[in-house]
Amino acid sequence: MRSILPADTYKVFNRAFIENRKKDLLVSLYQPIIGVTAINLYLTLCNDLRDNDVESDVLTHHHLMSLMLVNLDTIVDARKKLEAIGLLKTFYREDKINSYIYVLYSPLSANEFLNHPILNVVLYNNLGKMEYENIVNKYRTKKVNTKDYQDITTSFDKVFTSVNGYSYNNDDVIKDKTRKIEINGNIDINLIISGIPNRMTSSKCFNSETVELIIDLAYLYKIDNLNMQGLVRNAINEKGMIDANELRESCRNFYQFENNGKLPTLIYNKQPEYLKEPEGSSSNIAKMIYTFENVSPYEFLKSFYNNAEPTNRDKKIIESLMIDQKLSPGVVNVLIDYVLKINNKKLNKEFIETIAGQWKRLNIETVKEAMDIARREHKKIKKTIPVKKDVVNKQELPDWFDNTYEKDNEKIEELVEILKDFD
Repeated sequence: MRSILPADTYKVFNRAFIENRKKDLLVSLYQPIIGVTAINLYLTLCNDLRDNDVESDVLTHHHLMSLMLVNLDTIVDARKKLEAIGLLKTFYREDKINSYIYVLYSPLSANEFLNHPILNVVLYNNLGKMEYENIVNKYRTKKVNTKDYQDITTSFDKVFTSVNGYSYNNDDVIKDKTRKIEINGNIDINLIISGIPNRMTSSKCFNSETVELIIDLAYLYKIDNLNMQGLVRNAINEKGMIDANELRESCRNFYQFENNGKLPTLIYNKQPEYLKEPEGSSSNIAKMIYTFENVSPYEFLKSFYNNAEPTNRDKKIIESLMIDQKLSPGVVNVLIDYVLKINNKKLNKEFIETIAGQWKRLNIETVKEAMDIARREHKKIKKTIPVKKDVVNKQELPDWFDNTYEKDNEKIEELVEILKDFD
C-alpha cells in the first residue's frame, strides 16, 4: 500500500445521525482524547454528506486538505484516531488512482462512554479530576421524586392491537450505528478459559461481551495471562457467570496493589492536542517544542538511558509528576530535560517536586510556558547565588535556554530521531 496522495479519491458512507446533542458528545467526551483535528475531520466528512444522504459523491483528498487547511500526514493521523476510537472505518482499493471508503459511525451515548472500561479512564487522565467531574455532572440523570404519585403509564398492548403482517429487516439501511473499539489484547483468552474448570462455569459464561471485557481490562491494567486467569476465576458467581463489576474492581485493586496504589500509569501519554503549539515553523526551537509535545515522558526519559529501561525509581518520579502534580506530559518532558541538565544527570525527587509544585501553582500547561519559566527562574538563581565565573561556564544548561537555539544542529537531529524510534 503506497502513501496517500492528494489525487486519491474517497466516498463517505453514513452510519451516523449527528444532531446537536451528538456534536456536544464529540466535543465534551471525544475531543479531550483524540484532539480537535480528528473531530474536525469527522465533522468535515459529515458535511460531505449533503441533506443527510447515506452516501457522498466521489471526492479527492485535496478537497479535505483545502477545507481543513492541513497536510495529508495530519489528515491520516486524525483518521487513525477516529478509527481507533470507533467513529470511523476505512477501506482501501489500489488502482492508478487509489480510492478509499470512509464509513462514519455515531458517537457512544454519554452513559456508554462514561461506563466504558478504557475510554472512561483515559478521559479522566486527560482532563483531571475537577474537569472530569464537571463532565459527569453535565450528563448525570436527575432523579425524579415520585414518592407521592401513582404510575398511570399506559402499556403498549392497551393501545395497539396485534395484526398479521410482514416484517422487513432494516438493519442495513438504518443510520445511527456505533462501532466497537477494537483492541488487540496482550493476553491469550483461550489459555485463560482453558485453565478454569468447566464445573465452575455455565455454558454462557464466556460470551462475546464478557470476553471483550476481559481483553479490555487486561490491556488497561497490563495484566498477564496467569494473573488474569486468577482474577476471572474469583469473579465467577454461584450461577457460573462472571460478575462484571467484581472483575473490574478486582483488576483495578490488583493494579493499585502492584503499583503502590496508583491508577494506570500516565507516563506513556503524550501532550494532548489542545495544549500543542500550531505547526508551521521549521526553526530548531520549534523542532524542540515538537519533540517535547510528541514524545511521552517514558520515551523521553528512556532516551537519556541510551534506550535502556529507566529505573523504577525514576519512572515513579515522573508518574508522580503527572498523577499527583497533574502536570501535562509535555511540561514533564521539559522538567526532565531541565533537571537532568543542571543537576549532573540526576533526578532528585525533592528537587524536581519543588520545581513541579511551583509550575503547578503557576498553572504551567504548555511546553512553551514551561521553557519560558525555566529560563526566568534560572536567571533569578544566578543573580541571588554568587558563583565563580569558571563554574558558571562549566555548568551544562538545556540547549533551548538560548532562545534562538540555532547553534547545535547535530543535537536537534538527535532529538528529532527520538520521535522516529517511538512512533
